[in-house]
Amino acid sequence: MQQPDVTLETIQSARERIVGWTRRTPVLENETLNALAGAQLYFKCENFQEGGAFKARGATNAVFALSAAELRAGVVTHSSGNHGAAVARAARLRGVRARIVMPENSSRAKLEAVRRYGGEVLLCEPTLAAREALAAQLVRDSGAAFIHPYDDPRVIAGQGTIALELLEDVPDLDWLLLPVGGGGLASGVAVAAKAMRPAMRLVGIEPIGADDAQRSFASGTLSRPQQPSTIADGLRGALSARTFELIRRHLDDIVTVSDEAIVRAMRTLWQHLKIIVEASAAVSYAAVFEHQLDVSGARVGIILTGGNVDLDELPW
Repeated sequence: MQQPDVTLETIQSARERIVGWTRRTPVLENETLNALAGAQLYFKCENFQEGGAFKARGATNAVFALSAAELRAGVVTHSSGNHGAAVARAARLRGVRARIVMPENSSRAKLEAVRRYGGEVLLCEPTLAAREALAAQLVRDSGAAFIHPYDDPRVIAGQGTIALELLEDVPDLDWLLLPVGGGGLASGVAVAAKAMRPAMRLVGIEPIGADDAQRSFASGTLSRPQQPSTIADGLRGALSARTFELIRRHLDDIVTVSDEAIVRAMRTLWQHLKIIVEASAAVSYAAVFEHQLDVSGARVGIILTGGNVDLDELPW
């Protein structure tokens, strides 16, 4: 198995590299949501991040870690949307070309975001295999640098910077809830959080229709992904050997939530926090809202990973 190579030190270095190019996002609280949960909830709002999602952290760290020679032919990635937009933005900041492979069923909002940052979109069938194949072909043909959406230690370290900020703002958290897709955010944040606060309970949250991480965590063996089916498009990725090893080492549990619960959570956050978050961002609060976790009396950190939604197609 591939050895993980993300540490608190690499995450701290990532923070130094991306400062000035990304935002320190706010932490919001709400009395009504606290009362509903019977706990103190602290929402880390990455929907206010550059590009509207946490992906700006990892993509910026990865692109800015490359030399001018390595970037001569630009960069390539594949993405359901947020990572693609983040890579396009980072490439524009470095003055290089970005080609982004995206599934043909990507949301209009996410396609527009990639193009707005100057990324060249190449559409493919809506499967992970198709995304990976086209991206690999582009790299072979062009010699561009490949920025994996999550299986890259530089990307993972960038996402881990969320934990550094959150635990500076709320140092005495008892729980931290992490959405899990490909595992880049969950593994990076978990490495930093456990290093800074070892007693804190870390739980990954995943849609029922894309539960490869929960199955892998329960069995101790990386499970082969099935065809994902969930409204949370950003969580349809499958764990890599690297992210699985980091998650297995640092998370305490992984639970799943239904798409119906995710939609209810999205609407509740809109009603009370007055912010729109995408389905992938709402999974952690969905687990609290549906009382799948006993967080009574606890101080709970919840990462709202992004807010890039098509406002004409809100699921309620």
